[in-house]
Amino acid sequence: MKAWNIVSAVVGAIIRAAVAIAVVYLIYRGAVICYDYGYRIFTEPAISSGEGRTVTVAVTEEMSASDIGTLLENKGLIRDKYLFVLQYYLSEYRKDVKPGVFELSTSMTAEDMMKVMASAAEEDETGQTEQ
Repeated sequence: MKAWNIVSAVVGAIIRAAVAIAVVYLIYRGAVICYDYGYRIFTEPAISSGEGRTVTVAVTEEMSASDIGTLLENKGLIRDKYLFVLQYYLSEYRKDVKPGVFELSTSMTAEDMMKVMASAAEEDETGQTEQ
């Protein structure tokens, strides 16, 4: 009976240690993933360098940030639509992106693309930039 208590105490200690190690590892991995994703929000490079490939995209009034991200990802302009949504909501252009047809390039960052989509808001009907 005494040997059984010792064995169960040792096994219990091993299990508690294994659970503690697993929890610490999961917290560590979660922190690394969150840091990497947070870092990419502000530093994500363009898909390609140089001139890149030009793609025409049409944004409608009904499209949400997620819809725009999905469109850009499907066209090969961004790597991660979820990252784009975060970049969109953290950018200064989030209220300025307007519907329209835009010429975007794979050499543009997400912020550059939002700037192009927001510049349509600054143009009047004659195509002149407002001053």
